[in-house]
Amino acid sequence: MILVVSMQCLSQGLNNNWMSGYSSFGGLPFGINKINFYNGNPTVTYDSLPMDFNHTHANISDSAGNILFYTNGYYIADATNDTMDNGDSINAGAYADAFPDGLLIPQGALIIPKPDNPGIYYMFHNTLDEYPIMNSAYYSKNLKLTTIDMSLNNGKGKVLSKNVPIIIDSLNDCKLIACKHGNGRDWWVITHRVKTNMFYKVLVTPYGIQSITSQNIGTIRSYDTGQAKFSPDGTKYAYFTISLDVFDFDRCTGLFSNWRHDSVPEIYGNQGCAFSPNGQMLYISNLYRIWQYDLNINNLQATRNIVAEWDSFYYAGVIATLLCLPELAPDGKIYLTTGSSSNVMHVINNPDVYGMGCNVAQHSLQLPAVYFNTLPNHPNYFLGPAPGNPCNNLGIPPAPYEGVKKIQVFGNPTNDKFTLWFPPDKDVGVLEIYDVNGECIRTERVSQWSQYKTVDISELSAGVYYCRMVWPTGEGSVKVVRLE
Repeated sequence: MILVVSMQCLSQGLNNNWMSGYSSFGGLPFGINKINFYNGNPTVTYDSLPMDFNHTHANISDSAGNILFYTNGYYIADATNDTMDNGDSINAGAYADAFPDGLLIPQGALIIPKPDNPGIYYMFHNTLDEYPIMNSAYYSKNLKLTTIDMSLNNGKGKVLSKNVPIIIDSLNDCKLIACKHGNGRDWWVITHRVKTNMFYKVLVTPYGIQSITSQNIGTIRSYDTGQAKFSPDGTKYAYFTISLDVFDFDRCTGLFSNWRHDSVPEIYGNQGCAFSPNGQMLYISNLYRIWQYDLNINNLQATRNIVAEWDSFYYAGVIATLLCLPELAPDGKIYLTTGSSSNVMHVINNPDVYGMGCNVAQHSLQLPAVYFNTLPNHPNYFLGPAPGNPCNNLGIPPAPYEGVKKIQVFGNPTNDKFTLWFPPDKDVGVLEIYDVNGECIRTERVSQWSQYKTVDISELSAGVYYCRMVWPTGEGSVKVVRLE
C-alpha cells in the first residue's frame, strides 16, 4: 500500500521547469533541454522547440507543474511552444535585433503572478539600450513591464500590454529579482541604478504598481552583470559582481539594513551567487572557484571558504566546463552552469552544510543537448506572511498546524532508491524511517523550501518500511517496499 494523492492536491508547480539549449533545427547536439523537478531528482528530457536560449530565461508553471509560458527575452512562447498572441517584439530595439536567439542578460526577465488577480501575470524585463556603441558602457535606460492574461485564447494566454516603461533611469542590466511582501500577498521587485548605491523597489499589489521607492545603501556600482538573490525566507539579499554585498531585508517596509561587504579575490567574469535552502550559507562563483559564506557571522571575509576549484574538465575535449552561474532548485540542491556551450551542469548536493561537506559534484548532471549558461529566474512563489505577521493587515493567517500533510512517493517498490514529494515548508523537517516492528532505524534532515527528497535504502533488508516526515506545521507518512 502507498498513499495515493490526487494531482490536483499537490501545490507543487510554478518553478519546477527549467529550459535551456538551442533550437533543434541542426539536430543533436543542438536542441532543448527540459529539466523537471516534479519527481524529485531532476528529470531531464530532450525536445525540439523553435526558441533558443542564452542568458535570459524566465518561465512559470501552474499548480500542477504544467508550464504556462516562457521567454528568452526576445519573445514569449505559450504552452504549445508557439509565439503567444502579441508576445513578439519583447525588448524591441537594436540589442534584441542582434540577439534574436535570446538575450545575453542573466536575470533579465522575471515573472510574478499579479496578487489576487487569477490568471494575470506581470513580466518585468530590460535590455541594453546603448547597444551597439562598442565604446560605451552597456546599461538599461528603463525597467519595462509586460502583462499577460492566461484566461484568453482558450488558456494559451495573450499579452495585454508590453514594454511599458515603469522606471526611466540608467539601470544596471541583469539582477531582476523579487520577494514576497511581509503580508504574504504583495511583491517587492528590486533593481539597481548605475554609478550609485541606489536600489529601486517596486511594490506590486492587486491594484498594480502601488509605489516605486529607492534607498541608497551598499557599494557604488558601475556598469556590471553578475547575479542578485534573496534568501528563500526573504530576510537576506545578496548582490555579487566583482565584489559581494549582503543585506538584511525587511519584507514589510522593503528596507535593506546591516550592510556587509567582501572584496572577493580573483574575479574573472560570469560571476553568480545563490543561497542555501536555510538561508545561512551563501555561495558565489567566478569560473574557477566556488566560495561559501556562513551568514550567521557578520564578518563575511572571516567565513569565506573555498569549497570547489575547477577540475580542468573539458566538454568534447575542447570547451572548459567552468564554475559559473548558480541557482537553488526545488530539490534543495544548487545547480551551476559552465560558462560556455556544454552538456553538463555542476551540483552542490548539500548546500546547508558548511565546509567541504556541502559536496560540490562537478559536471555531474548530464544533459542531452548543449546549452549556453541558461538558468530560469524564479523567486520564491511559496513564501507566506512574515513570522508573527508584523505587517499583515490582510487577514492572511500564519501557517497553522496542518495535522496530516500530503506526502507522495515515487519509485515504489524499489531495489535501492525512492523519492518523496512534500509541500515546501519554511522550517527544517525531519524524515524518520521505521521498520515493521516500529523501531526508528534512520533519521535525516529535510531542508527548508525543498519539495523532494531522494532516499537510498539499498543497505536495508527486503521488506516494508514506514517513512514519517515531521515539521512544526504538520506531518505525513507513506509506506515503502524494499524488494529483494
